[in-house]
Amino acid sequence: MRKIIAASIAAGSVITFVDPSQTADRDGGAQLAAMCASCHRLDGGDGGIPTILGISPEMLTRAMLAYKSRERPSHIMRGIALSLSDEELATVARYLATLNRQVRP
Repeated sequence: MRKIIAASIAAGSVITFVDPSQTADRDGGAQLAAMCASCHRLDGGDGGIPTILGISPEMLTRAMLAYKSRERPSHIMRGIALSLSDEELATVARYLATLNRQVRP
């Protein structure tokens, strides 16, 4: 039993030091963000379409849910929001937040 507890503590401390983008990517954030990257630049640039970097995961998730419920108007964004579950929206928002820390110092 003590060995199991010690192993759990050791594993927990290793997880603490893992790069956040790798953690977010494990749940599919990078794959989901590829859909966003087809319009939004993931390098922080703005080519006429607003960047989605620098937005907190909570704020981005709320925005996407607002597109889904038609509280925010956009046929394109509504279609994308409807194609993702609420959990997937939160996953991509967390992943994009980690990119922001990597792209912008």
